[in-house]
Amino acid sequence: MARNWAGTYEYTAARIVEATTEEDVRRAVAAGGRVHALGTGHSFTDLPDTTGTLIGVRGLEGGFALDEDARTVTVASGTRYGTLAMWLDARGWALHNMGSLPHISVGGATATSTHGSGDGNGVLSTAVRSIRYIGADGDAHEVRRGDADFDALVVGVGAYGIVVALTLDVRPSFRVRQDIYTGVSWDAALADLAALTSAGYSVSIFTRWESHSVDLVWVKSLIEADTAVVADDLLDGRRDPAVHSPLGEEFIVTDLGTPGSWTQRLPHFRLDSEPSFGDEIQSEYFVPRADAPAALNAVRALADRIRPLLIWSELRTAAADDLWLSPAYERDVLAIHFTWRNAPDAVAAVIPAIEDALAPFAARPHWAKFHTFDAAALRRVHPRLADARAVFERLDPDGRFTNAHLERVGLRS
Repeated sequence: MARNWAGTYEYTAARIVEATTEEDVRRAVAAGGRVHALGTGHSFTDLPDTTGTLIGVRGLEGGFALDEDARTVTVASGTRYGTLAMWLDARGWALHNMGSLPHISVGGATATSTHGSGDGNGVLSTAVRSIRYIGADGDAHEVRRGDADFDALVVGVGAYGIVVALTLDVRPSFRVRQDIYTGVSWDAALADLAALTSAGYSVSIFTRWESHSVDLVWVKSLIEADTAVVADDLLDGRRDPAVHSPLGEEFIVTDLGTPGSWTQRLPHFRLDSEPSFGDEIQSEYFVPRADAPAALNAVRALADRIRPLLIWSELRTAAADDLWLSPAYERDVLAIHFTWRNAPDAVAAVIPAIEDALAPFAARPHWAKFHTFDAAALRRVHPRLADARAVFERLDPDGRFTNAHLERVGLRS
């Protein structure tokens, strides 16, 4: 049976149908029984699983339609972000942001509120202008920004239908330079965290929760000219051209220290390489940016338990939005990400301690990553969860798209 990208979850669905056209999706839904969409497999739980039929949508690729006047692009949901990015850049256009992996699909990433970084940048879902999906009736439906259900459905985690195409906002292409700073102390970082997170268009802070230093600050700067000068100092740290990426071999990581297209700098990884570490477990929690220093100190207190299981933690930011199930709904956030070694029992033992430490800050988990929040816990931190569930139930009254995970977290009855 198929497994997720990291090999840490095996899908239990009775069968998998690989769709290459919208009509394939319609037929699979019309066949009856429970169904659910499966994208590039970057979820780390049973979120995309089902007791019925998994409809693989990776074959729904391309279908690009650029509207320069409206500043939008329409794309099939299974298209990888890196593929879309290269197509847009060749025509002088860009997305507002990218996740660390360009290999993830547009439909799956937006449905789970996946994100890049940047104080002024919304999660990837905020670029969605409209969605086309196959509903429980087997027909195609469209919902657009401004429609009554739009804010419920963009981050819809597969709970109401199979998304087959999306229209996204675009902007003119731009160039980016990446630099890494070392030597930033925790004291300096926590005293002025905004100085770090605002140091570039997109900023990632990598840490293994050592006592003194935050390890590495990876700054992606939007530049007007390739000759633009970047700062040598950042708080009490300094730009270090000799430091390599924390993410593995250089040939898999986008270039550091030289300007380049947004397509080759906003993601951490190259599209033509094997992404990230694999054989890993991921967790992530979003806290209000105003509470970030206190939340980070709460996690630091658990460092001795975290560090033996950890590959890296990454800290990123996102701007507030209006999408009901977004982790940034109505609040600017700091995302605290953990890439764990593939030690399920040990990771499962430490996760509750992290969640307890972050509870005073109303932390919201990433929908597609490992967490232990149940329906009651999620209701406390997601004020529109019940409203979203009501929309899903109305659109899918017979529970065609529900599964054990969605019921466990309170998104379906």
